[in-house]
Amino acid sequence: MDKLSKEEVLHVAHLARISLTEEEIEKFRIQLKVLMDDIDKIKDVKDCDTEFMYTPIEFNAKLREDRVGSMLDAKESTLNAPKKNGNFIEVPVMIYE
Repeated sequence: MDKLSKEEVLHVAHLARISLTEEEIEKFRIQLKVLMDDIDKIKDVKDCDTEFMYTPIEFNAKLREDRVGSMLDAKESTLNAPKKNGNFIEVPVMIYE
């Protein structure tokens, strides 16, 4: 089959919410068939067993190890603060209206 039927083309046009002239219907009968044949070729491709390559470079970043207890406690975190109120660091108010 080297063409789609007129009804199939009109169905596709209806789904796309477009109106077609008689010349466009004849043109699209061939073009849509070629497109569908190409899609069938893609479906026939066998899956390969190799891993997919997501990027052309390898991911070689070195990440630090997570260590429990590596965080500062409240007193250590406020030692160098210019102004503090208990365990909190005071910052100037910046409100613009």
